[in-house]
Amino acid sequence: MTDKTPKQAGFRMPAEWAPHKRTWMMWPCRREVWEDMDETRRAYAAVAHAVRRFEPVSMLVRPEDRAGAADLLGADVELLESPIDDSWARDAGPCFLVNAAGERAGVSFRFNAWGGKYHPYDGDDAAAEAILEHAGARVFRSDLVAEGGGIAVDGEGTILTTESCFPNANRNPGWSRAGIERELIEMLGGEKVIWLPGDEWETETDGHVDGIAAFLAPGLVLIEGAVPRRHPMHAVNRANIRALAGRTDAVGRPIRLVEIPAADEAEGDDERFCRSYVNSYLCNGALIMPEYGVRADGEAREIFQEHLPGREIVAVPIAAIAPGGGGIHCITQQEPAGG
Repeated sequence: MTDKTPKQAGFRMPAEWAPHKRTWMMWPCRREVWEDMDETRRAYAAVAHAVRRFEPVSMLVRPEDRAGAADLLGADVELLESPIDDSWARDAGPCFLVNAAGERAGVSFRFNAWGGKYHPYDGDDAAAEAILEHAGARVFRSDLVAEGGGIAVDGEGTILTTESCFPNANRNPGWSRAGIERELIEMLGGEKVIWLPGDEWETETDGHVDGIAAFLAPGLVLIEGAVPRRHPMHAVNRANIRALAGRTDAVGRPIRLVEIPAADEAEGDDERFCRSYVNSYLCNGALIMPEYGVRADGEAREIFQEHLPGREIVAVPIAAIAPGGGGIHCITQQEPAGG
């Protein structure tokens, strides 16, 4: 180990569409989050099986939950015992990195349960390093409180994040925006950070970017679309679209925006209910998207099919996941293939 940052050591975070070695997930266990834990676990198993069609899946699970998880997941999903507190692998897990030689590493950011919204969270704070140790990947530690759902990268130096999240006083009160930007660039091997306003009204994650915008390809960003002026998300969506309109990425490429609707008709009384199609997951040869049983499902599928030629679009019902405040992207974390 040296004092070099990942960027100084030649590592970078690859794009989500780069080849994966496997996907990591975390088995649901925080009962206060879920309306029906049994239904949620079955929904997690459905997502795991959808991803498993295309690449291996490894699942962190508490020792006391292992037997039940094995019954639902079967032998084709690897189980790794860990004293986790919750079930959001995107946020508590590491951001994996690769270098030119194909070696893998990962960043372990500090994790405080989205600004101390849940307790305890020490098990989840340790999850990133548990995953990296199992993967045999080098560990880079950061003092920044950050979650994987708070960033999106194109693998070519561009990082998207939001003003409403990491600079929030509930995470990094001693950090300036410039300091956060420098840390993200050094930890993720980036060149340029583009700040979106985010969503200050979203109280679970404080406006993670993975519910707002995501790279589909170099220079191509999927973003929650404009809605009628009377819609409660009108101002939020317009502000995020304006923040990206006319921008260029780290290599000078103009960024093209593809707007996608939210699943506004989806039924869900919990204010945390996630209706975002942006919150989908690119795995080897496929995109796993949420299905709500509403008209917008078909429109979202068509958008993905148009802009992701050659990938199979797989829809998985998430009625038992969305009330927790996240979607399919939130519960998955890719490990790149490396060398």
